[in-house]
Amino acid sequence: MSEEPSPLSDLWPLAPGGATDWLFELCGDGLTGFMPPAMPDAAWVLNAMYEHEHEHERGLRPVTHHDHRQARLAEGSTPRDIIGGIDLDAVTVTTGGGLGRAGHPGPGWRRLPWAELARRTGDPVVPDGLLPSYRCFPSVRTNGSWPLGIAPPTEGSLDRETWIRLIDILTAHSPAGPDTRCLAYYNPMTLGAFDLDNLHVRAGRLGDAASLYDIPEADLTDFSPANLWAEDRSWVLCTDYDLWATKVAGPSALVEALLNDTGVEAVRLPWVT
Repeated sequence: MSEEPSPLSDLWPLAPGGATDWLFELCGDGLTGFMPPAMPDAAWVLNAMYEHEHEHERGLRPVTHHDHRQARLAEGSTPRDIIGGIDLDAVTVTTGGGLGRAGHPGPGWRRLPWAELARRTGDPVVPDGLLPSYRCFPSVRTNGSWPLGIAPPTEGSLDRETWIRLIDILTAHSPAGPDTRCLAYYNPMTLGAFDLDNLHVRAGRLGDAASLYDIPEADLTDFSPANLWAEDRSWVLCTDYDLWATKVAGPSALVEALLNDTGVEAVRLPWVT
């Protein structure tokens, strides 16, 4: 594979073929991301969700994202979402969730920890036997839609704040620090190109990993990497396309650092190896 020069390709050029062979042998198919087992330990870093400061003023039955969308459609202030002749607004629920990159919504919003929402609702942070996904916090949703004052996590990508803090923690627990050589894999789902024979992998320094989020690139504008791993394979992370969290597999010291850090929210899931 070749590419036109760009700021991203200068820092993270395309890696040679075969870079993911070891992950395929370890994890199987990487269509939505190569999901590693514990190596020897693992934790799940949860994508951020946010709550508006006025959410608690909305009463017992808060307005949902679906309510808001339907009201705007009724007044004609937003167009209907029609794809292939199908009116999606008529057949789907506006959940409030999204797909891909995200960040702090702005003034009036604060990060809402999963653990806080669990204490408030009585729902577990992650239900037994499940992975962090849209199935979490069923009591918060009304007919499948989240309250308008809560921005739930997005699927398939770390949010920017969590990505930056996670890179800092990985840097502190890698012998070469910011000079640690890494590889980043983008699964075909994030690229919109289902070519499993030519996987998109880039190679660079851990210290330059912020550029994977911040430097625009025509085909990589919507997602953080599905996998990032140290070249020496001492740790590997996976952000599955269908999940609200990133699994980090590596040494126990790294996992403990994630669990105890105040800049990310991480949990162990005993039912996942």
